[in-house]
Amino acid sequence: MMAIRPLVSQANPPRVSPTFSRHIKPSLGTREIALKALHSKLSRRIGAIATLASVLLAGDAIFNKDFANGLDFSMVAPEQTVEEAESVIRGHARELVEVKALLDSQTWGVAQKELRRSSSRLKQDLFTIIQSKPGRERPPLRKLYEVIFSNVSNLDFAARDENASLVWESYKKIVVALDDLFSII
Repeated sequence: MMAIRPLVSQANPPRVSPTFSRHIKPSLGTREIALKALHSKLSRRIGAIATLASVLLAGDAIFNKDFANGLDFSMVAPEQTVEEAESVIRGHARELVEVKALLDSQTWGVAQKELRRSSSRLKQDLFTIIQSKPGRERPPLRKLYEVIFSNVSNLDFAARDENASLVWESYKKIVVALDDLFSII
């Protein structure tokens, strides 16, 4: 204890006045700095503990083969055969293209709902078909998939904003991409 006291005394030397000696109380700013330093140390510790805990828990889930083999993805992508997808994809694409009537009448809210419904079905069909293709045939299909559904999103946002010019631009890109898609598959 005696060895520590000289270090503390040197770090915070008292101020001595010629008339009387006293210790200056730390100012409000000094107190705030000390609290910030303490808070940052605690935040770092809590962050480190949280990171370590998540790594340990996630590591067990990721590297445990029994757990990994037991995952069921049917909630994400319901079981659909390639034959089923190929038999219904044209109908779902037609539903997506038929949104044009709603866009013509400028019933934006109804058009958005129908667009989302038909595009989600088409997305599932197209994903199933792409996954069934050999690796060398997938890149052009993935590119068309990306073009179609990025323009579906653009059309959805444009309909929300009631921006007719952007709606029609996105719609035309979707139709062209669907034509290209059906020429490939």
